[in-house]
Amino acid sequence: MTDIIPVRSGEELDIERVHTFLLKNLPEIPSSLPLSIRQFGTGASNLTYELKIGKWEAVLRKPPLGPVAPKAHDMKREYLILKTLHPMFPIAPKPYILSEDLSIVGSHFFIMERKHGVLVDTEFPPNIKESKELGKQLSEQMVNTLVQLHELPYKGTVLEELSNPKGFMERQVFGWIKRYERSKTEEIKEADYITNWLVKNIPQSNASTIIHYDFKFNNTLYTSDLDGLTGLFDWEMSTVGDPLADVGAALSYWCQADDPDLLKNGLGEPPITVREGFFTRKQFIESYAKKSGRDVSQIHYYLTFAYFKLAVICQQIYFRYHKGQTTDPRFKYFHLYVKTLIQHATAVSQEPNKVR
Repeated sequence: MTDIIPVRSGEELDIERVHTFLLKNLPEIPSSLPLSIRQFGTGASNLTYELKIGKWEAVLRKPPLGPVAPKAHDMKREYLILKTLHPMFPIAPKPYILSEDLSIVGSHFFIMERKHGVLVDTEFPPNIKESKELGKQLSEQMVNTLVQLHELPYKGTVLEELSNPKGFMERQVFGWIKRYERSKTEEIKEADYITNWLVKNIPQSNASTIIHYDFKFNNTLYTSDLDGLTGLFDWEMSTVGDPLADVGAALSYWCQADDPDLLKNGLGEPPITVREGFFTRKQFIESYAKKSGRDVSQIHYYLTFAYFKLAVICQQIYFRYHKGQTTDPRFKYFHLYVKTLIQHATAVSQEPNKVR
């Protein structure tokens, strides 16, 4: 969330309406100063904007343009999740206010705390010296954060009302298959195999925890010396469910040096995890198992599903581009990455003992 750009064409907000809303609902804002709006350039799903009035600053988060998948991009749900999580997990941003008034930005939206820090995505910051030790340190921090999240209590909170842990993986598998069918723009020969395999091999979930479900480096901010996290973002898919599904989702973004080029380069530059010293996926799994005490013997299923789920997310984004609902050039070749992910999911499903 440090990649700040001018607002992209077609994604502008009505600055006067936003300004009026802020002054009416957040009394701490100085009324005599103008509002400036810029956009966070990272992220390919929800739209996120930096708001500044004098020294006051915040973040506005809203759904993408055009029709969205059912139950997706639910701003009220994400707002309530953050409201519950922030007091016990401070790296989750503090939400300020939710608006369901469509006349302001054309959709529901919420305003939240603006966190600052260093984004570690495809490169190290220029002031940081790359090393094997640093790669290991960052890997450990990511594992530790996931373990800590999975230890948080959820019973008696709004998360219990917003979630239904029973039958979680069944709903996930069938739900994401339906999303794929609704957003499909071409036939991929491996898709039938992998959807059938996922349905036939659903594991029994033995635990339920709070999960982030989109856990990756470019959803985090770090301190300037990379010694700890200052923020964890994009809680849209967070719920109470199988923690191994969260681990699988994290690993689907965790590329390593010996991965196929199309997997590493599918969304642009390879992620930082391909650098020397970073955990392999196997090392990540082993570290998580040791620190959490959980049985990870079926992790190949969760990783297979995670690759398919990521393929569907990218397919939904490409569908909007294909239909002209967005003109963002980043999405032009997403369909190629979708095919790569489905093919890779197929390969992982066929090698249960070879998660590297």
